[in-house]
Amino acid sequence: MRELRLFADGLRLDEAERPVAGEGEVLVRVHAAAITRGELEWPTGRLPAVPSYELSGVLAETGEEVFGLTPFDRDGVAADYAAVPAAVLAPKPARLTHVEAAALPMGGLSAWQGLFVHGRLRAGERVLITGAFGGVGHLAVQLARQAGAEVVEEGAADLLFDTVGGELPAAGRVVTIAADVVGATYFIVEPDREQLLELARLADAGELAPAIDSTYPLDRAQEAFGRVAARGKRGKVVLDVAGG
Repeated sequence: MRELRLFADGLRLDEAERPVAGEGEVLVRVHAAAITRGELEWPTGRLPAVPSYELSGVLAETGEEVFGLTPFDRDGVAADYAAVPAAVLAPKPARLTHVEAAALPMGGLSAWQGLFVHGRLRAGERVLITGAFGGVGHLAVQLARQAGAEVVEEGAADLLFDTVGGELPAAGRVVTIAADVVGATYFIVEPDREQLLELARLADAGELAPAIDSTYPLDRAQEAFGRVAARGKRGKVVLDVAGG
């Protein structure tokens, strides 16, 4: 099978042995894997490593379609097959393609946790979302509106959910996924199956749609990471693993 690995001198697509699922894991035939800015800047002590922590695919044993965000303390899923903790996977939204489903977990979970877990957003409140067209922000806007909150671009807000960092306006509560924001509640997104199930429900109801900027085959991963860092990107960059 093919496996993308990051070495100190760059990315390399190699042939590798198909992984064997360990205790609590399942083997997934990866159809699509989304990538995120910063994955090529890992400390050299972690290398070589497999990038990408968002996937959509099928269980090798049963054929069930699944998607999910995998833990960051292990190799990613940019490969034809990946051994993944069963607890972090959920059934793929039937309405979405594998490429669309792979684009949902990190941004969707970040938005959900920022708005509802850490931000405690309630219906009728005003929320300002920075980076509203980014990979997290565009999903946060949809989730906030679906929950009955008013999304504002300026003025007083009950909750400010920051996805870009920098100087921020004042708000009743401030939550951020950028580590350099003073006075804000900072968090790192965590895999969560129950939240994935809710995201999938909303996607299947047509109330949540991830934006896809571009797709690349696995052997063009270097170009894909270049696109992630480029200006003007709108939505996720996804590796179409099964398609090429």
